[in-house]
Amino acid sequence: MNAKLIEESISSDSDVPLGVPGYNVMPGLTKNSMPKYRHPEFSTISQQTRTFIGKYFPNTSDEQWNSWRWQIKNSYTSFSQLNQVIDFKRMIDDESIAVNEKLPLRITPYYASLIDGAGADNPIVKGVVPSIKELQLSPGEASDPLNEGDFAPVPNIVHRYPDRVLFLATGFCSTYCRYCTRSHMVAKDKMHYGKAAWQAGLEYIRSNPAVRDVLISGGDPLTMPEAHLEYLLDNLRSIPHVEIIRIGTKVPVVLPQRITNSFVNMLRRYHPLFMSIHFMHPLELTPEVHEACTKLANAGIPLGSQTVLLKGINDSVPVMTALMQGLLRNRVRPYYIYQCDPIPGSGHFRTPVEKGLEIIKGMRGFTSGYAIPHFVIDAPGGGGKIPLLPEYYAGRDGDNIVLHNYEGKEFYYPDTVK
Repeated sequence: MNAKLIEESISSDSDVPLGVPGYNVMPGLTKNSMPKYRHPEFSTISQQTRTFIGKYFPNTSDEQWNSWRWQIKNSYTSFSQLNQVIDFKRMIDDESIAVNEKLPLRITPYYASLIDGAGADNPIVKGVVPSIKELQLSPGEASDPLNEGDFAPVPNIVHRYPDRVLFLATGFCSTYCRYCTRSHMVAKDKMHYGKAAWQAGLEYIRSNPAVRDVLISGGDPLTMPEAHLEYLLDNLRSIPHVEIIRIGTKVPVVLPQRITNSFVNMLRRYHPLFMSIHFMHPLELTPEVHEACTKLANAGIPLGSQTVLLKGINDSVPVMTALMQGLLRNRVRPYYIYQCDPIPGSGHFRTPVEKGLEIIKGMRGFTSGYAIPHFVIDAPGGGGKIPLLPEYYAGRDGDNIVLHNYEGKEFYYPDTVK
């Protein structure tokens, strides 16, 4: 099933409207930007987005724009389409454009509204618009740097840790991040795998009682039809030894309209259910994202963030602090900052590891503890996530432990208990 068929299958899928209003006003959302209909499944249209709709989709109703199926069906998948929104000639030459047309591109209209008229230095442009730099390979890069294939006992399952597995439920995303770890499996001709392809994975989990935690990822599982995701959740929840289910996604950021009332009411039937959401930059924290996160949090789903450290996008203390504080305001707990994985053509995204330590040190003590994520490297070769911390422990002085605080001052803790 190619991308077009995915769009058609999504368009034919139906959710049952429950008629639950949900206006969540954030800065930038005014009464004039509110939709003109009642009881929507998704309600928020920010002023920035409404201006974009008027320019590029003037005949589109609020109901259409706030339909996640419409968003996927009308996604930007070529440079010629996206050139209406951003001027590529200001960024790259015509030859580069011709080459880049071969690289997979997909951006939802909503997410494109955040880069209308932006230049090459815009962080969202850098994160989702193909670049000629992606064709420049550096030493140590690999299409599957985490060696997930070596930890796949059956198709679509990665079993790297003793008590948890990764379930790759789909190869489709609504927006393609240029630095994606799984860019080798996520492309414009990839598909939703479907129920038949999941059976071996479900049986593997049933037959392994040590597995207590299942992370559903892909691709992006929230791009699947609601009935398909529910089928997977229902089957996993029926396995007695599966204690928690997690979903990894970027949909609330790039396609917040997917988080409808009926969809959330389906998810809440499968607690304990957790969600890890991929955020990249404070510009993503829009009124639309606020509505999506509020609905998920109100449904009792703990939300955590995962952020890849990216050169020229979020690799500074002020930007990362603003992002993490903004996440807390949206009821998302900062969880991980990842060192960028060495996929092919990622050299222009990767920072020195010291930069991540610098950011954690620059945040610690200067903002809420809840706003401090873990900085981790997902070790190439399948070593798993390894946390890195600045040096606060400076050794022992007799019966005292020597500590350095966030200001660099030295303190002693009496450690005389034997």
